[in-house]
Amino acid sequence: MHIQLKRAYDKPSKADGQRILVDRLWPRGIKKEQAGINLWLKDIAPSKELRTWFGHDPAKWTEFKKRYYKELNHHPDVVNQVAELAAQGKVTLVFGAKDTEFNNAVALKDYLEKH
Repeated sequence: MHIQLKRAYDKPSKADGQRILVDRLWPRGIKKEQAGINLWLKDIAPSKELRTWFGHDPAKWTEFKKRYYKELNHHPDVVNQVAELAAQGKVTLVFGAKDTEFNNAVALKDYLEKH
């Protein structure tokens, strides 16, 4: 399983493989034609309530991951969809957050690699 991470604002590349947007909202200022997104999985993103609570606060990171993993456990169909694509080839989880260390795509990659 080969999963990469990339901001939506970074230029798409052939080396990205399948580009999956894992945010509930489309990234601001990015045209769909420019994003190179192959699949947009809104249901794999954290709930609005969890995203709002977290607010990209590093102090809440551990608890955010626990809560997010619990949400992911309730969406096995979309989790399996990403896992199957990653088993077939390279997958890039695309996200819009400025913070490249503490965001849902980082947590999702960790979840997928452990499950």
